[in-house]
This record gives sequence, structure tokens and C-alpha cells, in this order.
Amino acid sequence: MPVPRPSLRDIARKLNVSHVTVSMALRNHPRISAARCEEVQRVSREMGYRPDPMLSSLIAYRQSKQVKPIAATLAWINRWPDPRALRRQGEFNAYWEGATEAADRLGYRVEEFVVTPDLTAARLNKILQARSVFGLLIPPHPAPIQWSSFAIDWPKFAIVRFGFSALDLKAHMIGNDQMRSGELAVRRAHDLGYRRMGYLTCSGFDSTTDGNFRVGFQRGLETVAVRCHPKPLVLEGRLEQRLPKDLAAMRAWLHRWKPDAILTSEPALPEVLRQFGLRVPDSLGLFATTVRDCGTIDAGLDQNPMEIGRVAAKTLIELVNQQELGNPLLCRRVLVEGSWVNGKSLPPRVT
Repeated sequence: MPVPRPSLRDIARKLNVSHVTVSMALRNHPRISAARCEEVQRVSREMGYRPDPMLSSLIAYRQSKQVKPIAATLAWINRWPDPRALRRQGEFNAYWEGATEAADRLGYRVEEFVVTPDLTAARLNKILQARSVFGLLIPPHPAPIQWSSFAIDWPKFAIVRFGFSALDLKAHMIGNDQMRSGELAVRRAHDLGYRRMGYLTCSGFDSTTDGNFRVGFQRGLETVAVRCHPKPLVLEGRLEQRLPKDLAAMRAWLHRWKPDAILTSEPALPEVLRQFGLRVPDSLGLFATTVRDCGTIDAGLDQNPMEIGRVAAKTLIELVNQQELGNPLLCRRVLVEGSWVNGKSLPPRVT
């Protein structure tokens, strides 16, 4: 005759605690001490306890249908030189909105913590501890922000970073699949009739995206079998700065390669092209690495940042609940696919 499956209440009776305590301890809930969690998990193993998969599914379903009261805070750490500039970026503001939405649904609050020059890491640690913060969201930052040397007490927090800008921070990462997005952009432009596609960006963007768009663009050209194409142009500064060296390099690049379309991260590109006597889309088409932050360039990629924000918050909450704190031994990368957006800046090309 089969032996009955031990329940949470069976474990609770053996340890003389409530079944709620057992449930929380099995999930390494921060409100249960590490010693108690270890004891409960040891006894549950000895008793042969296994979660009921049907019951777990039912609980997850019920929880998904209700909004929970706010129980804890996740910290969004802002170290931008101009803190307000972070969420002026459409992509990054959507990270915030997606993370806030998912956190609220799961009983958490996302709160921004701005790190100013007079706020030491020691002081920030005390503030986070006073707010009972166990999870940190690290949004993208302009280079060169150093994280590994910033004296936050990393072992006390679960950590999730957005994208590739904080490369020196050992943490799980959530972001857009930028390499695949670059390939997608090339395929869609090719479908629209473009054959001499170029890629133009600045060194800062290339660095903070770890070169993924550039590499994806080049791989995309291989998939559509375009053999003669412009080499990627990586400018020293943002195009809006109009650095003489960059303008000269761009003029020479356009004259040599004569692209019929350009994938770019630079919202100032249409205006600079006008100064060169070229008009969009009559002279050439433009498509953007993100349609949210490229001004009048309305064709290109939607990196789906709301979904990236939601996934980041859910991942961080799971880490907090499992008490997986500090810099992980092995970092995970969760990449959200991008979508293509048609626009007037890249109309179908008549051949």
C-alpha cells in the first residue's frame, strides 16, 4: 500500500511550529532566520517531503488573479551624473514601468535610490537596511561607471542588472537580445528592398551594448547574402556633439560606400545628413536600434523594454525569496527578443 505523502502540517507538528513557518522556510523567506530555514529543510528531506505539483499550480493560479498588498521594497539604484536623465530615455523609463507593474502584482514596491556625490556607500547601506531592502535593480548607466569598486554591501542583496553597461558587476542580467535584433533589422530592411545597408553608431553606445548590435548587423548581412556593404562606422562621440573628426569621418564614409539605408543609434543623424545635402528618405532610408529614443527615425526596432522590466522584477523577487544574495558564482543572462516597427524613415524601396 503506498505511503501517504508527508504534508507541511506533518513537518510543522514534528518541529512544533506553524505550517506557515514551514512553508516560508522552504522558500528561504527573509522573515525566517537562516538557522530555522536550514532546520526545516533538513527535516523535510528526512521525511521525504515533496511539493504537490497540482497544489503548487493551483496556488500560483490563484495568486496571479489577485493584487497583493505591498510587502517589501526593491531598490532601483541611480548613479547617473544627472539622475533625471536616466528616465528621460524611453527605453529605460519603460524598464522602470515594467518592473513597477510586475513588482506591484507580486507584493513589492520599486523605489528609486539616487546616489549623489555626498552619499557614501556606507550611508546607502544603512538606508537600504533601514528600508528592509533585499533586492537591487541596476539600470543602464553611461560609461565609465565602476560598480565592482562601489562599496555597497553586495552579499546582503539579490542583484539584477539591465543590459550590458555594468560589465564589471557580477550579477544576473536581463536585456534585449541585441544581436538577434540587429539581424532582424537587416532582414526587414532587405525585405523592403535595401541592398547597401550601413551601420552608424558612437563608441559609447557600442561599448554599453557590448558591440551586440554591430555584430548582429554584420551577421544579418551574411544571412541575406549581401556581399558588398559599408563597413560599420563607430564615431568617437555622440553625433549631436558634431565633433569635427566625426563629421569628416562620416562624410568620407558616405562618399565611399554610398549606403541606401543606415541602421543607427543616433537621433541627430537626419539633421546631419541634411547638412550634407542628403534627405531622408529620398536620398537614403534610416532605421533605429530603438524607435523610442531616435527622434524622427520612426522605423526600426522595438526592444520590448516593458517586458524586460517585468522579467527583471520577477527574477529579482525570485532571488530574494530564495535568499540567493550577493554576487552569483554563475551569472544568468535572460534575453528578450525585439520586434520590428515599420515607419516613414524606411519606406519600401522601388527597384
